[in-house]
Amino acid sequence: MDFNIWSFIIDNLEAAGAIGGYVSLSIIGFALISYATRNKRRSVSQIGPTWAHPVVGALMGAIPGCGATIVVASMYKNNKISFGGLFATFISTLGEGSFVLLGASDEADVAGNLKAYMTITIFGVVAGIIFGLFADISGFRLKNETISNKVVADINLNTPSDSFSEIFIEQIGFYIIIGMAIFLAPGSIMALWGSGIDSLSNPTFWVSVALTVFCIFYFAVNKFLYKHNDCCHSDEDLKSSLLHAVIDVAMVITYVFIGLFIANYIIDVLVGAETFDKWMTSSPYVVVLLAAIIGVLPGCGGMISVAVAFITISNFPMAALIAAAIATSGDGIFPLLAENKKDGIIVSVMGFVVALFVGYVALMLGF
Repeated sequence: MDFNIWSFIIDNLEAAGAIGGYVSLSIIGFALISYATRNKRRSVSQIGPTWAHPVVGALMGAIPGCGATIVVASMYKNNKISFGGLFATFISTLGEGSFVLLGASDEADVAGNLKAYMTITIFGVVAGIIFGLFADISGFRLKNETISNKVVADINLNTPSDSFSEIFIEQIGFYIIIGMAIFLAPGSIMALWGSGIDSLSNPTFWVSVALTVFCIFYFAVNKFLYKHNDCCHSDEDLKSSLLHAVIDVAMVITYVFIGLFIANYIIDVLVGAETFDKWMTSSPYVVVLLAAIIGVLPGCGGMISVAVAFITISNFPMAALIAAAIATSGDGIFPLLAENKKDGIIVSVMGFVVALFVGYVALMLGF
């Protein structure tokens, strides 16, 4: 086999960037909507009667991205939603993995991805409502007892700074990623209908590659050098909201590239596509278990990896994707663990158990 490592890297960079075009559109769009509705969200004392909390929580969790889980974790801290509502949200969320499925690239079947997204969303919402109601009816964790008064510092964009990391994250890198996202936006929208802009195909290819490379560097600087990397941020300022969205974009695209690179290298080089397909069909129960274990890892990285595997591996079982989606808690798990570690651990463990149950039920139903 004639393997060209350079071509392999470029192809995976382009594929991640192509998915990243829609990821950027989705995450930044959600940030703008959240900013516009911030006053309405803040004025809510309690979201209706307690029996309805799991329903509301499950529907909020179905919103693409991690924003809803972070909001619900904050509401739970302030006793505005029940434990069942919190649990339902974390069951139904796909985290940033939703943007991978909603994205489009040459390797992704757009219609198939949308169908997969709707399928796992339905499974997640139904499971969230059922198990959320069960948690509230049984009286499990009836009160949120260990609320921390710890104040998390917001990203303060008004404080002058001349450090490289802050200038790069808040100014240079921020505007470069926004600019590339705007350039890729028209093509990403047209890709939803299986179309594209032929006259821009070559620039789009290289901008997609550049977006991935730049996001990897941006993510590394933010992870290891930037000192204000908090899950919580000020929604009073539009720039703060957009900055948090751009940080999420860089994180998702980085994980997508890593997932694509590893998956494609294992499948195409180490194992071979035919042999790997046989593995996927010979032990789907093991794949469901592994997907749930990967999905329950804190943050969105695990779910992103499983979503990437689903769009690149032809026989990857839908049931495994469902299990990973239910097990994942997205970035909302971090503020929950910071404020109430016990409930954060309980949500993760119970979510993993529910994920295995629903995943194996889906597998028996032929998904």
